[in-house]
Amino acid sequence: MKRIAVDMDEVVADVLPKFLTIFESINGRMPNEEEYQGRKIYQVPGGENLREALYHKGFFADLPLIPGAQEGIQTLLDQGNEIFFVTAAQEFRNSLEDKYDWLLQYFPNISWRNFVFCGDKSIISADYLIDDHAFNLRTFSGKGLLFTAPHNLHETEFTRVNDWPEVLAFFAQENQANGANR
Repeated sequence: MKRIAVDMDEVVADVLPKFLTIFESINGRMPNEEEYQGRKIYQVPGGENLREALYHKGFFADLPLIPGAQEGIQTLLDQGNEIFFVTAAQEFRNSLEDKYDWLLQYFPNISWRNFVFCGDKSIISADYLIDDHAFNLRTFSGKGLLFTAPHNLHETEFTRVNDWPEVLAFFAQENQANGANR
């Protein structure tokens, strides 16, 4: 059994649509994708105040799912893996309840005991971490998988997975390689 730690934001919960909506309401226009490729949306001119939204109660409550996330998590569970959701929620005090409720809503088959709300992911003990931030993977002691998000498009340091079908393909390949090594 492998222990797989899965980040929430931009891995299973899609934060970008909410940021885009807020950006448009502030600026009267949607930013072009090119404007935020390789950086966070709040680093785009006109987005400087977007990060403040992360501190508001309710911001994380209604985020849409990343396509394929529920099915991908279920497949990994069905294959005998242990799943932990790991999120750096401590920075955004009001996010704790929102994220907890969101996980219960979309992943009711994962025990609350497998929800890890932390500030520093280097404390996580798992075989794999799927995360959209390279800085979390750099301090992780297991194998890091970089889940593609607009802000990390220029990162080349880690194994990249673009979507949940690629996550499943990665683990299928890992299982096949481990089976061949027995």
